[in-house]
Amino acid sequence: MIDLYSYDTPNVQKISIVLQEVGLSYCLKPIDIFAGEQFQPEYLVINPNNKLPAIVDHEGPGGKPHVVFESGAILIYLAEKTGKLLPAEPAARSRTLQWLMVQMSGVGPSFGQLGYYQSRAEVKAPEAVERFEGEVRRLYGVLDRRLATNVFLAGDEYSIADIAVFPWTTERVRTIQAFDWSGFANVRRWHENLASREAVRRGLASLCPEPAK
Repeated sequence: MIDLYSYDTPNVQKISIVLQEVGLSYCLKPIDIFAGEQFQPEYLVINPNNKLPAIVDHEGPGGKPHVVFESGAILIYLAEKTGKLLPAEPAARSRTLQWLMVQMSGVGPSFGQLGYYQSRAEVKAPEAVERFEGEVRRLYGVLDRRLATNVFLAGDEYSIADIAVFPWTTERVRTIQAFDWSGFANVRRWHENLASREAVRRGLASLCPEPAK
């Protein structure tokens, strides 16, 4: 059994989706980030970086409980644990990890910052909005060009790279960003393909935006 410390955010959605895809049983451990529960001492033992997600695998290496935090690290850990969604062949594995890093270093931070400055920032910052709109547009272009010649981000195989990017392209995220993606037909095709997967639907549905009481 895996404990998933969660709130309904794109980074947590990655993990709920991959858990559904690889068929591992998990238990949600809701953390209300708006109430500051991620700063509680008991959670900092799990993730000293006070972010979500984090997991505890109660059947980790050597059969002992194992903690993993940071969503990219969790995706790699779960893929390696199950032998799924991360190719073993060196070149294919390298491509998958490269596109995973594009999400970790670019898509997540830039898409998230655009949403913050457009919808949540108390002080309006037009220069910040302009900066992140430009970067989001650039990254959509990178993804669109890649998907013009590939079914999935790493090539012909669905992988943790796709799972990492997908939650950042959902309608809810795009609405928060107020970003028009109509010019990126290849990303839309890819997104619709992933959204139709039963495991993706289950992974998204398993999360609740409000923590359990």
